[in-house]
Amino acid sequence: MLHLQCKTPGVNALELAERLQTAGVELDLEATKKLVHVISLFFRSAAQGNMTAEDLIVKLADSSSKWSKQALQVIRHVWNEQGKLIVTPEDAKHMLTVGQLVDLQWKLGMAVSSDSCRSLNHPYVTMMLKVADPSGEIISRSFEMTVPQFQNFSKQFREVAAVLEMV
Repeated sequence: MLHLQCKTPGVNALELAERLQTAGVELDLEATKKLVHVISLFFRSAAQGNMTAEDLIVKLADSSSKWSKQALQVIRHVWNEQGKLIVTPEDAKHMLTVGQLVDLQWKLGMAVSSDSCRSLNHPYVTMMLKVADPSGEIISRSFEMTVPQFQNFSKQFREVAAVLEMV
């Protein structure tokens, strides 16, 4: 719900799958991603159609007999509590639909031996980025740079941050 309300940049499906497994729900990562997608679709559609909690529950129950009574009660409760705060597709059109940086980590390393390279002992920087794509899924990306490349990247990042502070 926080993602649908634009309060968080995305849903970390891996973390959610781990939390579900800790709670005794056996879902793998792919099933968790599909579940997040389906529930997001239901809630967004309900928000777009200005549905009441009862309308949403009736529609879900009519769509499939696999919904348990407890699941429908949870959906009703969540919708009553948080449904009015969901950003609808019309509202989202006014927002920028690019990935949002969630986390940035870096580490300095040095390669000291290799079978295929003679000139080693040069430091490098490994960057790990976590980005929430427009659908809300959190994607991790990593890459390596030389130290001068990292210094240039850092300088550009500070310039962007300074510009954003002025806006």
